[in-house]
Parts: sequence; C-alpha cells; structure tokens
Amino acid sequence: MMSKKVPIVAIVGRANVGKSSLFNALLERREAIVAREAGTTRDSIMAKASLDDDQDFWLVDTAGMKDAEDEFEFTIQEQILQAADSADVILVVAEAGTTVTEEDRRVAKLALKSRKPVILLVNKIDQARKQGTEGFERLGIKPMIATSAIHREGLSELADELQTLLPKASIVEDDGRLRIALLGRPNVGKSALFNSLANKQQAIVADRAGTTRDINRTTLRHSGRTIEIMDTAGIRRSGKIGTGIERFSVIRTLSAIEQSDVCFVLMDVNELATGLDQKIAGMIKDAGKGLVLVVSKWDALDEKTPYSRDQLAVEIANQFEFVPWAPLIFTSSITGQNVTKLFELAQEIDARRHQKFGTRELNQWLRIVADRHPPAGLKNRAPKLNYIVQEDDSGQGPSFKVFGSHTKFLHWSYKRHMERMLREQHDLTGTPIKFWFIEKHVTHRNGDSPTKAPRSDLQKTIISKKSGGR
Repeated sequence: MMSKKVPIVAIVGRANVGKSSLFNALLERREAIVAREAGTTRDSIMAKASLDDDQDFWLVDTAGMKDAEDEFEFTIQEQILQAADSADVILVVAEAGTTVTEEDRRVAKLALKSRKPVILLVNKIDQARKQGTEGFERLGIKPMIATSAIHREGLSELADELQTLLPKASIVEDDGRLRIALLGRPNVGKSALFNSLANKQQAIVADRAGTTRDINRTTLRHSGRTIEIMDTAGIRRSGKIGTGIERFSVIRTLSAIEQSDVCFVLMDVNELATGLDQKIAGMIKDAGKGLVLVVSKWDALDEKTPYSRDQLAVEIANQFEFVPWAPLIFTSSITGQNVTKLFELAQEIDARRHQKFGTRELNQWLRIVADRHPPAGLKNRAPKLNYIVQEDDSGQGPSFKVFGSHTKFLHWSYKRHMERMLREQHDLTGTPIKFWFIEKHVTHRNGDSPTKAPRSDLQKTIISKKSGGR
C-alpha cells in the first residue's frame, strides 16, 4: 500500500516523444506499452520506482498532451493535469532534433505554473547528436538533461537530480492484498466497472472499443482488506489482433491474469458467451486463478429481449460447462447493482483458494472415492490410488498430489469425477482445483519421500510420465 509520504514523479509531454520508453527505462522493465505510434498511452500508468534502498517513489506515465478535439480527448488531458497536479516532481519530455512546438510550450507552461520542481528531458538524443538540446532552452526549464531511453543515456544524471529533490521514503508492499483483474472483450464495460469499484474517475470510459491498452491499477480498502484492482485492455479475436499495439495489450492481459488472485470475466448483456469469452475463462482456469463470470450493463438490456435473468443464467451455464464452479453475477456500473457484492465475492473466493486440508482427512476421502467407484484401466494395468497430500500454497488454488501405480492409465473422466466429489464435500466455489497424479515407485527410487520431494523434481516426474489433472 502507498504511504502518503511517498513522493510522486509524473512524466508529461506531447505525444510520441518517448515518455513510455523513459518510463520503462527508469523502471528497468517493460511496464508501459511502447510502439512507433503517436498516442499509444491512454491511461495514466503508475509503478513503484527506487533510487536507493530507502528512497522509493511512484512514477507516473501519462498520455501525450495535445488539443482536446472531443470529450474523449478532453478526459485524457484532464488526467494529465491531475497527474501533474498530484506530483512532487514533473519530468517534461521533448524530442531532440525537432523544433520547439506549440504543444511543447504549453506543456512547459503548465508544468512551471504548478510551482513544482520541473526537469526537462530532451529525449532521443541518439538520433540527433548534431542538434543536441539546441533551442529547448526557450522553454525556460532548468535543469535540462539530454536522454536516450534506448541507450540509457542521461538516466544517471536524472537519478542524481531526483535524489536531491525527493525525500527519503519507502513503499511497503502489503503481501496480504487481494488482487482482482477485470478481463473480457473490448467495450464490455471493464473501465466503467473499474471506476465504479474504485469510486473515482481513474480509467477513461468511452463508448468505443479499445480504449484501455495498459494495465490500469488502483488500490483501496474494503472490509479491512487492501484490494488492488487491475483494468485490462480487451482481448480481440485472434484474426483481429494486429502486430503492434493490440498484441502488446494481449500480453498485458496475460500478465494481469498471472498477477491476480481473482479474475472477473465481463460479458456485455446484449452479446453473451462468445467463443472468446470461453477462451479467456479457460486461460484463467489453467492459471489456477479464482474466476467470476460477470454480466455487465444489466441496465442496458434491450427491452425486446425475451430472456429473463434465470433464462440467461441457464444459457450462460451451458456455454461455460467446463467451469461449473464459477459463480455468475449480473451487474450495472450505472445503477451500482451488485458492484459492492463483487468485493465480498472476491474475498470469499480468495479464502477458498487458500483452504488447508488435513492429510488424514484427504486420505479418508480418497479411500471412500476409490472404494465406491474404483478407477478402470487396462488388463493388469488398473490404476491404484494409494494416498494424497495437498501441495504447498503456490498461488494457483488448491492443488493435490495423488500417489499411486499405473496412474498414466487413469481416464480423464475419473479425474473429473474426483474433482466433483471433492467439491461436493467442500465449498470450493469460484476456484479451480488441480490433481497431480504421480507414480509412487518413481519418487521412492532414490529413497526420497514423495511427500517431501522438491516441486521441481515432481514436475519432472509429471512431464516424464505425461500424466496430470485435466
């Protein structure tokens, strides 16, 4: 969670001067989307950065400053001004080798007007060695540093300047926070729900597809728990994913799934359960994350639609029969219907994902399951299940190691039967569970205990035997 004393450094400038490249270079990782296309960054992106062990700060990347031609662009420009207004230091970025533009002057004027410390970064100096920083002194900003994000030129000088301007502060990460990712196709209402959950206008909401391209985050408290919400770009069908920005956005969405504890898959009430929605749900299941199916825009349901909520629920359940354990909820960001309930649902699912099962209880359950319905196999190759233990918490939901013989002949339907029986005994709504089937004699081959074998060794065994849960 962020301390109020932790300073904020905002990067501002006109479009396509390399703000996101500098943002990534300062973080030493690829966080913002970078491409040779003006206006790539739409939302304000925030990430933790450090100068020293005890000198942390929040680095904010903003969209490019330009004239607001419509309400959509006006919202973007408002976010830039808000980021600059909340910043302790403002980094104004201009492009080397170009003449000073009216937009450059406007950015510089707004930054200086804030009366905050301002640093001018003349970026892409590697492409304009001869011109250097000539002409940019007219912006009236000192100090001025020539930088190249690609070659990391000028970053040490920038770090020295920031060290003198920023107070010592530490960002303490709350390991107990709950991370929620909003996923789905473009324009299904993810950003509207994000804003409704955050109770503030942080993401850009517009009635057009593809508005959000980066992972937008906000942190809040609910019922005594720190919760981080991640809004992602919509995943398009494979044939519609371009080679540039769209592909990067898909990578960000996959990254959000990996970072999350619980994922909300949003579906527009007027366009439900497409193949892509199912694919996203499958990705979440495979990643071992909590899953909630969210029907958005319930207030906008076409009056001519004959379906009731119960009828739609049955239809959606049929489309998502591979995740029958995922709860379904109908929401409206406009009216606020069931928005608060999402917090409660996510926390309940997160608690189920971290349930601990006693080994004795698990083995009693396994004996009952195997006695009532013995697993079938080939002649002289009938699978036998000896015992079961729960894996250590890996962040991928409840996982169990089942040791036995001839487990490679175990049919997938029996694995599904075991999952169904476990869910009947324990409430595991909203979370996938996994069974790893391991040959007992393999783990004993070198005198090792199968219940204490390192996970990497177990994974090698699983791969070599080509067995595992469906």
